Amino acid sequence: MAAKARPVAIMGNFKDPDTLLQAVREVRTRGYRFFEVYTPYPVHGLEQTMGLRRSKLPYISFAGGVLGLATALLLQWWTGAVDYRLNIGGKPFFAWEFSVPVDFELTVLFTAFATVFGFLALCRLPRWYSDYQHDPGFRAATDDTFVLAVESRDPLFSLEQTRALLEQLGAEDVRLVEA
Repeated sequence: MAAKARPVAIMGNFKDPDTLLQAVREVRTRGYRFFEVYTPYPVHGLEQTMGLRRSKLPYISFAGGVLGLATALLLQWWTGAVDYRLNIGGKPFFAWEFSVPVDFELTVLFTAFATVFGFLALCRLPRWYSDYQHDPGFRAATDDTFVLAVESRDPLFSLEQTRALLEQLGAEDVRLVEA
């Protein structure tokens, strides 16, 4: 016996990014909190319209850079002044001026790793499955269509009212996505 399909979201496709922005603004004004927008390219002002906060990724990248610089300085200090002391030409056992290339390289390396892994963690990637992946209207978001999805977990979600709202806002191909 097959399991009963559960509603996941109501989706509507938009052809114009300005119409999409107006629809997102209205959906947010009406009090919906769990909605997502999928676009084929970045749309200016969409993050502010959706009410998204700034990303934490720059802070993660900066922390990675600081950790890389600290690692480089500590590594060179330990090897030059503590573990393997060599008097070369009367130079001090540790001088930061001579460690600049290694400092730079490890700072860049740790920043890159922190950025990549921070991005993957913040986006919860990789995702091996999406409830939307078999919907043809959703797949059109990779070509030329803008998709607005109001998720069924939203407290204001109603099959009839949400569908009517998206149609009223100018969405084409408004449909229920089930899993």
